[in-house]
Amino acid sequence: MPRTASPARRSLPNQVRIIGGLWKRTPLPVADRPGLRPTPDRVRETLFNWLGQDLTGWHCVDAFAGTGALGLEAASRGAADVLLVEADGALVDQLRAIAKKLDAAGVRVQRGNGLSVLAGLPAASVDLVFLDPPFDADLFDKALAAARPALRPQGFAYLEAPSEWKAEALARHGLEPVRHMRAGAVHGHLLRPVA
Repeated sequence: MPRTASPARRSLPNQVRIIGGLWKRTPLPVADRPGLRPTPDRVRETLFNWLGQDLTGWHCVDAFAGTGALGLEAASRGAADVLLVEADGALVDQLRAIAKKLDAAGVRVQRGNGLSVLAGLPAASVDLVFLDPPFDADLFDKALAAARPALRPQGFAYLEAPSEWKAEALARHGLEPVRHMRAGAVHGHLLRPVA
């Protein structure tokens, strides 16, 4: 009988790649850090198919940036302003080096707490917020609550979690599901503000 590694024990890839846009196929290093779990390529591909390939002019925040894969993918597809927020100093340095190498003028890297940064954003100022906190940190409710005021009425939030979030749980935060996918141990949710 074949043995498969549990998601928690599976080894991380040492890199992921930007899959579309200006920087397509650019490798992004994956550091060996607790809680770091880069969004798989096929999940990002599905997400950006849902969003449309062209994000020209969008303002985006990747609140738990890690490798930067989600935010850099948005920038690669034309987003005008992408804020990558990361608490880990070594990952911040890595993100800054990548942004410099790509000459990514619209990408800003900020060291800090993703929840605090979201809470400090101007109301209705962001088109897309990526919420992919460490799964064991139990930050999902707090992240949704912090992100919602920053979203424009026509904006989106992307939530990655270990289980599916149902409409009732999202409604507490003034959000509704648009699309849902499952890929292995990952559930991806595209959400929008309730009108």
